[in-house]
Amino acid sequence: MKTALSQKRAEVLRRQSTEAEKKLWLHLRNRQIEGVKFRRQAPIGAYIADFLAVDALLIIELDGGQHSDQASYDDKRTAWLQQQGYRVLRFWNNDVLANTEGVVEVIQRFLHRA
Repeated sequence: MKTALSQKRAEVLRRQSTEAEKKLWLHLRNRQIEGVKFRRQAPIGAYIADFLAVDALLIIELDGGQHSDQASYDDKRTAWLQQQGYRVLRFWNNDVLANTEGVVEVIQRFLHRA
């Protein structure tokens, strides 16, 4: 369920996208991967997914260095998202920046076998 607060927060996050998010979005937008529609900074319950493909029940999360300090929060969040039926793929920001094509390939393979 979206709340007005989560929607506003998602709008702010879209305006403040990281370089990794911007780079990956260039590949996810306009149904470029397996014809799947992705949304960015999409509210899901109390959380906001970096990238969400509703029809594919897939969430893609990009993690920066701060995520190594919040592993238990990320685990709880991932568990809740999985209980809602979503599959969660996580990539490090530096992987997206250094090997965008490799990350896109992983996403394509994941969607193709889903």
